[in-house]
Amino acid sequence: MSSNHSEINVLEFENQSLGDRHIATEIADLLKQKQAEGKMAVLGLATGSSVLGVYKELIRMHKEEGLSFKNAITFNLDEYYPISKDHKQSYHTYMSEKLFSHVDILPENAHLPDGTKTDKNKEVLCKEYEDKIAQAGGIDLQLLGIGRNGHIGFNEPGSSIESETRLIELDSVTRNDAAPAFGGLENTPTHAITMGVASILRAKKIILMAWSTNKASIISKVIKSDPTSDIPATFLKTVANVTFVLDKEAASEIGK
Repeated sequence: MSSNHSEINVLEFENQSLGDRHIATEIADLLKQKQAEGKMAVLGLATGSSVLGVYKELIRMHKEEGLSFKNAITFNLDEYYPISKDHKQSYHTYMSEKLFSHVDILPENAHLPDGTKTDKNKEVLCKEYEDKIAQAGGIDLQLLGIGRNGHIGFNEPGSSIESETRLIELDSVTRNDAAPAFGGLENTPTHAITMGVASILRAKKIILMAWSTNKASIISKVIKSDPTSDIPATFLKTVANVTFVLDKEAASEIGK
C-alpha cells in the first residue's frame, strides 16, 4: 500500500483563526448546497481543542448569517468508555456545550458512540453505529484533529487500516494528555469507542486540522512517512480526498 499513496493536500494559514474560518465556510457551503438540493448533509465531527474555533465560527454564522443545521446529520468520531453522557468530560457534554445547544440541529440527527457502561454487547452497538452512518448515505465531510502520537479519532498506534467502529484501549500518551481534564490519571478512562480507520477513510471528504508548534513534529512525520499502523494518520495518504488545514506553526517542520 505504501507505494500507492497520494500526496496530501496542505493548506497553510497565517494563523489559526483564518484556518478555522476556512473550515467553517466549507461546512456552511456543504449545508447550503445540500439544502438547495433538498438533501441532508452528513458531517463527521471531532472534539478536543483543535476544533473549538471552527464550532465558534459555525455558531456565529448561525446567529448572524442564518446558517441552518436543520438538514445536518452528525456522527462523532468517538467517546470515552466507560463514561456517563452527562459527565462533564464526556463528548456528549462537549458537543452540547460547544455546538449543538447553540444551533438548530435536530437532537435526533446528532449521533455519538454510547460510552455508558451497560450489559449491551459493545460489538453490536459498534456495528449499529456503522449501520447508521451507512443508512444516512455515508459521511460527506469528516473533521479530524490529530494526537501527538498520530492517532485520528481514538485509533491509537497499531490500529489497522481495515478497522471499523470498536472499543479500544487508550494509549498512555492519550491518557496523560487527557488526565488534567479528569483531575488526574486515576480518574481518566482507560478505553474509548471510536470510529475505525476504515470508517474514517470512507468519508467523501476529510479535513484534518492542526494548530501550534506542539503538532509540528507529528504533522511533519505524517507527511514524510509511508502509510503505517505505527502512525494511524498516515493511512489518510491512501485516499485522495484529504486536506490538512494548518497554521504556520503546525506546518513549520514540513520542509525540514
